[in-house]
Amino acid sequence: MTTLTQDYQITWEKLPDDYKLPDDPVDNINQPALAAALTESLQLAGKISTNALTTTNYGICATLNNKMVIKAPDWAFIAKINVSREEVARSYTPQLQGEIPVIVMEFVSDTQQTEYSIKATYPPGKWFFYERILKVPNYIIFEPDSGSFEMYHLQNEQYILQEPDENQRYWIAEMNLYLGVWQGTRENRVGKWLRWWDEQGNLLPWGTELAEQERQRAERLAAQLRAAGIEPEN
Repeated sequence: MTTLTQDYQITWEKLPDDYKLPDDPVDNINQPALAAALTESLQLAGKISTNALTTTNYGICATLNNKMVIKAPDWAFIAKINVSREEVARSYTPQLQGEIPVIVMEFVSDTQQTEYSIKATYPPGKWFFYERILKVPNYIIFEPDSGSFEMYHLQNEQYILQEPDENQRYWIAEMNLYLGVWQGTRENRVGKWLRWWDEQGNLLPWGTELAEQERQRAERLAAQLRAAGIEPEN
């Protein structure tokens, strides 16, 4: 499949087996935790199907004028892949191996603001790649320290900044979920997190939160039994 945008001929080709991927370290200690938290709550809520793919600092590919371009968003969600997971162990090529990502996220961690790069010449900037090459419908830029959150939605082939609802959340129609910023603690990190809410406004919990809810239910039940003169079994 070939398309044209700007001066690029875009083809969707599998990453060669001998292609050497960059081995850069993660930019910030918070990035893996933020990404894992997003994925965990989706998994526990049954929102990730067997042929869906969530990625963290993982290469998403396109070939521009016969030159491979790989960008690795801090987090991405692909609703459907058409190949085995073994085939996308190293990288993912949309159109060839499955659908375009529904959403990509960048967690701001440097002062160069590469997340906003509209550089069109090869190799293109992140913004240009997501907007013009991949045409990802939702692009999130999140600054973990301040909690600054920007959501861009693809409209008429360009990203338009979206406004939050009355709860300061953003509707992701393709996932049937809201996304917003939440203040709290997880894995010894106190700060701002990205969280999911369902259509009814219910927060999708993490595993630790589910365990705490279960503990509280057990304590309430034990108290009710004792009030009725029944000693609960351990």
